[in-house]
Amino acid sequence: MASRRAEQLAATRRTLLAEGRRRFAADGYHDVVLAEVAGAVGVTKGAAYHHFGSKVGLFRAVVGEVQRELGERVAEAADRHEDPWERLRAGCRAFLAAGSDPAVRRVLLVDAPTVLGWDEWRSMDEESSARHLTEALTALVEAGVIPDQPVEPLSRLLSGAMNEAALWLARSTDPRALEQTERALDRLLNGIR
Repeated sequence: MASRRAEQLAATRRTLLAEGRRRFAADGYHDVVLAEVAGAVGVTKGAAYHHFGSKVGLFRAVVGEVQRELGERVAEAADRHEDPWERLRAGCRAFLAAGSDPAVRRVLLVDAPTVLGWDEWRSMDEESSARHLTEALTALVEAGVIPDQPVEPLSRLLSGAMNEAALWLARSTDPRALEQTERALDRLLNGIR
């Protein structure tokens, strides 16, 4: 009986998370009403509060889920390559391409820094995708592919540049925008080589 209850709670949480993600990506944080999210999946607002504590709590869970998925996407793209330089390029390109995903664009790049605050957003990013970039750059320094240098500031510079590029790509209507951005990224990366 207890395991059935636990399964029901987990299913309700997953359903609320999925509906919250859909709405936050489509409408933005400020236009989402927690009671409407709950009602859309057939549960009470109290159930939503039970699982997430507040609308911010639901949003935080959505941000965490989207960041984990993005980190996995970037790592998978990088892992297709043996060469450390190609791993970096592939991971960066996967990140840029992810900007076309409404959840990445709206939830991670637009709303999360504002709603959660810069420090919390950066901390969550560090746990998911930012550490992959730092690891890739560290491997390149250790392999002698790029000059020995402090990796932390370099990682922050590249991360910031890619976040801005991903936002720009998400808003661009130019069908060549991704291709142009990838070429610019290659020139930027070659500059650190």
